[in-house]
Amino acid sequence: MVTKAKPKAIPKAKATKAKAAPKAKTTPKAKAAPKAKTTAKAKPKAKAKKLPYVVKDYVVYPTHGVGQVTDVVTEEVAGFELQLYVINFAAEKMTLRVPVGKAQEAGLRKISSKDKMQTAVGTLKGRARAKRTMWSRRAQEYEAKINSGDPIAIAEVVRDLHRPPDQPDQSYSERQMYEAAINRLALELSLVEKIELDAATAKLETMLIKTAPALAPEAAPAS
Repeated sequence: MVTKAKPKAIPKAKATKAKAAPKAKTTPKAKAAPKAKTTAKAKPKAKAKKLPYVVKDYVVYPTHGVGQVTDVVTEEVAGFELQLYVINFAAEKMTLRVPVGKAQEAGLRKISSKDKMQTAVGTLKGRARAKRTMWSRRAQEYEAKINSGDPIAIAEVVRDLHRPPDQPDQSYSERQMYEAAINRLALELSLVEKIELDAATAKLETMLIKTAPALAPEAAPAS
């Protein structure tokens, strides 16, 4: 009887663990050089721009005459911050706010110098200009001179509208115009010469009376 030989079992190959590659030696990181300390110099604050007018200054605004700066404020107008002069006009019993940046453009100015005021007062000694036009037209010219803020132009109105005792009386509108002009001129004169308003008014009127005009303004019916 023939017996079959059992095949020999093939020995299993041993699984060998692959040796891990030796870790590469890491060189220590170079230390970062210390940052140089920088001392930030504080920027010098911009100096506030010196304003031409400060609180308590007297100024002249063309259409309102002499006023006094009572405050300088910053207000928001239409989303923008504006620096404003607050000016009180005692004669007109009103207060006006004028943007600092627009003051010169608006005609705001300092009180006249003594020399300019002397020139203005000297204008009263000149001849009154007679104009052969209707009062309505002359009134517009006089009003424009008064609202110019120029003391010499205002003095011309006072000179032209003044009536000496031997001349016909003024019409109501002429008288109103004359008083507006002499009041503005007298108020500025009082500040320049540092005298009372009544004394300044009397000084102007005395000069007008003493100076006999060679030609008085032509009387014309008020329109």
